[in-house]
Amino acid sequence: MELPILNLVLATLGGAVIGLLLSVFGGGGSVLATPLLIYVVGIRDPHVAIGTSAAAVAVNALVGLGAQARAGRVKWRCAGVFALAGLLGSLVGAHLAKQVAGADLILWFSAAMAAVGLSMLVPRKGAGDPFVTLTPALTAKLAPLGLLVGLAAGFFGIGGGFLIVPGLMAATGMTMAHAAASSLVSVVLFGGATSASYAASGQIEGQVFLALVAGGGLGALAGGPVAKALADRATLARQIFALFVIATAAYVAARALHILG
Repeated sequence: MELPILNLVLATLGGAVIGLLLSVFGGGGSVLATPLLIYVVGIRDPHVAIGTSAAAVAVNALVGLGAQARAGRVKWRCAGVFALAGLLGSLVGAHLAKQVAGADLILWFSAAMAAVGLSMLVPRKGAGDPFVTLTPALTAKLAPLGLLVGLAAGFFGIGGGFLIVPGLMAATGMTMAHAAASSLVSVVLFGGATSASYAASGQIEGQVFLALVAGGGLGALAGGPVAKALADRATLARQIFALFVIATAAYVAARALHILG
């Protein structure tokens, strides 16, 4: 699929916006990648859009994981159990999604977007145990949760951080900072598995993937200064962004229903 230069520029700019949002808000931004590719960049097949965005999310998450690992915030054992259980779920989810008609899939995707937006409106708590370690009891909680979250992430082609972070906190009692850092292990594996499944079916647009990754890196670099500038109004900014995600979900749903109708 040959895309005009303008479309690739739009993909790069979109990737920069998503990278910026992920850096500032710590999640939720990647869910905008699929509608961006469909309605702005011009990828007409929803399956290609989902597969391509999943690949870009995985790469950007890997960069973020490296930074969090160097800072010592990743709880590797807990993150590993959650991620490995979810890996199977993500492969199953991606396989199921490829069997769903494009318009139906986008309608389901809009519901996932709305859930992301609503989750961002819920106040976050930072309290927790910073010294949590993996035990058999925690493993029994983490594995089923990881499987379910991976299934959702694979089906919708999203990072799933909005589900992974509260899942890790609920199962282990770790702090939000550690959960956000540890969630990137799952995002990398889920996104990688999902995109690999779509790549095997020839449903990855390589040029757009590279544009998204390049833009995401630029956005991430700008995220630090923007986050500092918004520090005093972080809650309000997050709420505004959440409402934007919900409004975008409504638009995506309306377009899908129009096609189905």
